Amino acid sequence: MNDVDALESERRSLLALSYRMLGTVADAEDAVQETYLRWYRLPDAERAAVRNPAAWLTRVASRVCLDMLGSARARRESYVGEWLPEPLPASSPLAASVAVDPLDRVTLDDSVSTALLVVLESLTPAERVAFVLHDVFGMPFGEIAEAVGRTPDAARQLASQARRRVRERRAGSATRAEHDAVAEAFAAATATGDLAALVAVLDPDVVLRADGGGRVSAARRPVVGADRVARFLLGLPHLLPEARVTPTATTDGLAFEVSVDGVTDSVITLAVSSGRITEVYIVRNPDKLTAWRG
Repeated sequence: MNDVDALESERRSLLALSYRMLGTVADAEDAVQETYLRWYRLPDAERAAVRNPAAWLTRVASRVCLDMLGSARARRESYVGEWLPEPLPASSPLAASVAVDPLDRVTLDDSVSTALLVVLESLTPAERVAFVLHDVFGMPFGEIAEAVGRTPDAARQLASQARRRVRERRAGSATRAEHDAVAEAFAAATATGDLAALVAVLDPDVVLRADGGGRVSAARRPVVGADRVARFLLGLPHLLPEARVTPTATTDGLAFEVSVDGVTDSVITLAVSSGRITEVYIVRNPDKLTAWRG
């Protein structure tokens, strides 16, 4: 393998890293492209002096993501309706990553779940970068410090703060088996139009969020409460009578792909805690369905 091939072999890992930091495939691809541009713009002497190109690429990608997260907050203030992370099929290569010791860290599949990525949106950019680098990718704090422009102790504190907030927001989250059992009950209730059965699987304070991005119609504000969410969901078939709903494996576990004339219209994922659905996420923005549309 030559030097160019070796560098390009890092691309998938960098995409996986950047997706976890930014929440959409398009933004992750932009971050990785900028990272490689910076590498090739280095003077030959500086590039030759880099002893570990893979580590250099990871640090630079992290800095690029940190900058993008800062500007993303301003962009999302003008986003039409709710902003949600891009859902991924379970087979997506972005769900894979470097192997790390799982002790006291989020699992790699959970690290790309919509539910966790929504929580990461509540962190500061520096907290998110430190959390992803350490708790997901196992990077030592000395290297994280270089990526975020802080001291190692400050980087450790950022990751600790982020981990605490993630644990608080994710307390009681279901195992994959529990999640899928509730999702199956959800599917049965919606398929039969059984309002009482659907309300029974929803948490009383359940929140439904839909992301159309201004590209397609979607609820622009969260729908809150079991009865309101259930009635909203049961009304969807009347809006898209030709739609086909297919259970599908995602990085969140069992979810539902809604297609019209063979084209994915939306993906519905669920967050489950204590045996009930606490969050319903509906992504309709076509820019966030690229992995589903071939």
